[in-house]
Amino acid sequence: MHEKQYIVDDLTKNDTWRMFNILAEFVEGFDVMPQVYPAVTIFGSARSHPNSHNYKTTEHVARLLVENDFNVISGGGPGVMEAANKGAAEAGGKSVGLHIHLPNEQKPNKYANVQLDFKYFFIRKVMFIKYAVAYVIMPGGFGTLDELFEALTLIQTKRIKSFPVILIDSRYWKGLFDWIKTTLIKERSISESDLDLLSLVDTPEEAVRIIKKTVIV
Repeated sequence: MHEKQYIVDDLTKNDTWRMFNILAEFVEGFDVMPQVYPAVTIFGSARSHPNSHNYKTTEHVARLLVENDFNVISGGGPGVMEAANKGAAEAGGKSVGLHIHLPNEQKPNKYANVQLDFKYFFIRKVMFIKYAVAYVIMPGGFGTLDELFEALTLIQTKRIKSFPVILIDSRYWKGLFDWIKTTLIKERSISESDLDLLSLVDTPEEAVRIIKKTVIV
């Protein structure tokens, strides 16, 4: 009991001063991010190897986005994030890396030509979604799913303006789509029309085509 109480006290006793750090991260983000509009945020696994199909596909989609007058935002780390920044930078676009300080995996990649560093996940997530005109979701893990479903929730509840949420690689995402149809919709946990918030494609060209058709900048 005493140990648990100590942990709680330790986590909360500096909350008042922590607010200044939170405010500083918001201010820096609000100052920098409008300069990258219009931008598409790309999510995916931090564990994708540079020789993998996912990495190369992400490079391609980032390059196509820049060639079609969009900038690119990623989490600023390795894997898919690095591929997104690399493709955008090499195509001459603004390549934004929103780096988060983590004990494992997350180190900033060298391809982000606009970089912000965050301590707090929730502030970083605000920047991802506030300054994006679309989301491109590559195969990934818990973090990728977190960003995907947060965007869908915010769009579904009309807390943000609707924008394209595009998943690339139907083989990878088919199980999730099937579960949404056979479980969530069947159990009426969501409406059938909510599935329309998602697009499932297999190529970067299809993804960019949807964005260009849907997004007015």
